[in-house]
Amino acid sequence: MPMHLLSRVFLFLLSLISLSVLPAKGWGQHVFYGKAHFLLEGTAVPEQAKGGFYDRLPVALKAEVRDPVWELSKNCAGLSIRFLTNSSSIKVKWKLLLNKTMNHMAETGIKGLDLYVKLPSNEWQYINTARPAGIENEFVFVEHITKELREYRIYLPLYDGLEYIEVGVDSGAVMKKGAPLESKPIVFYGTSITQGGCASRPGMAYPGIIGRKTGYECINLGFSANGRMEKPIAEFISGTDALLYVIDCTPNMSVDDIRNNMIPLVETIRKKKKTTPVLFVENQLYDKSFLDTSLKKELEEKNRVLKQVFNNLVKQKDGAVYYLEAGAAIGTDHEGTVDGVHFTDLGFMRFADFMIGNFRRLGLLQ
Repeated sequence: MPMHLLSRVFLFLLSLISLSVLPAKGWGQHVFYGKAHFLLEGTAVPEQAKGGFYDRLPVALKAEVRDPVWELSKNCAGLSIRFLTNSSSIKVKWKLLLNKTMNHMAETGIKGLDLYVKLPSNEWQYINTARPAGIENEFVFVEHITKELREYRIYLPLYDGLEYIEVGVDSGAVMKKGAPLESKPIVFYGTSITQGGCASRPGMAYPGIIGRKTGYECINLGFSANGRMEKPIAEFISGTDALLYVIDCTPNMSVDDIRNNMIPLVETIRKKKKTTPVLFVENQLYDKSFLDTSLKKELEEKNRVLKQVFNNLVKQKDGAVYYLEAGAAIGTDHEGTVDGVHFTDLGFMRFADFMIGNFRRLGLLQ
C-alpha cells in the first residue's frame, strides 16, 4: 500500500481510538446536568423575575432594599436542588460568585454543598459535603451506589452565590426533577443566624433542619447584620402564600428600630395575608452577657420592647401574632456557639428542635 494511504489509515484509526476514550461530558463516562433538570427549592420567586437563577430576591427589589441586603440576597442560603437518579455515582461542578472567606466559619458552610438522600421513611439522610477549592469546583460526592432510583437533595452555599451548579451522573442513568411540595412554605426573615452563621455545612442552618424534620419547604431570608423588619422585605414576603412567617430580626435591631418597624411590618403583611400567623422571636442572651452587664442590659431592653410592641398588636385584636421567648433555646451548657453569638451545628440542631416544639405547642404546625 502506498505510504500516503497508510498514513491516512493510521490517522483514521487514531481518531477512532481517541473518540472511544472521550467522556460523554466532564469526567469519565458521566453526563452533567444543569438547572433544567432539577427542582430549585427554598424560593417563591420565579426564574424570570430574578437577575440570577440562584438569587433569593427578585430583581425588582434592587432599587427598594439597602445595598447590603441586595448583595446578601445573592447568597444561596436556604436554597436546595432536588432530583431523582439511579446513577452509581454522583458528582458535582459549581462556580461561585465571590469565593468568600470568614475567620469564624468553615469554608464548607460558606461555599460548599451538602448531599442528602431520601429514605423510604421519607426522612433525609446526610451523605457527604462537597469541599470548595476556589471559584470553580469539581467534587465526587459518592460512588459505588446500587443502581436504584432515589431522590437526592443538594443544599447550596450559605454565604456565597452561584453562577451555576451541574450534577454529574452515569451516562444512560435517569435524571429527573423532584416533585414540588404541595404544602405552604414557612418563611423565615432574620439575621446572620437565620442565614446560617456559623454552620459547618449548608444543611445545618436551622431553617434547613426544620425543613427536613417537618417536611415543609422553608424559605430562608436571613440577611447577615441586616435583618431589620424593613418594609420592602415585608411587602415581598406578604406576596408569598406562607403557612407561617417567622420574624427573627431582633439581634440586628436597636430599640428604636423595633418601635418603628415592628407594627408597620405586620400592617404590611396584613394587607395581603389577613390571618397568616406571624411569630416574633426574642434575642438570645449571648454568652458574654453573663459577665458583661452592659450587654445584658441592652439585650434585655430589646426583648422588653419587643414584648411591649407585641402586646400592642394583640390589643389591636390581631389574633394571629405570636411571641417566642428565647430562654434556653440552644441549651444551658453554653456550648452551642462558635463565638458567643453565632451557632455551631450543635446550636443549630438545638435551636431547630426548640422552634419545632414551640410551633407545635402554639398550634402552628400539626
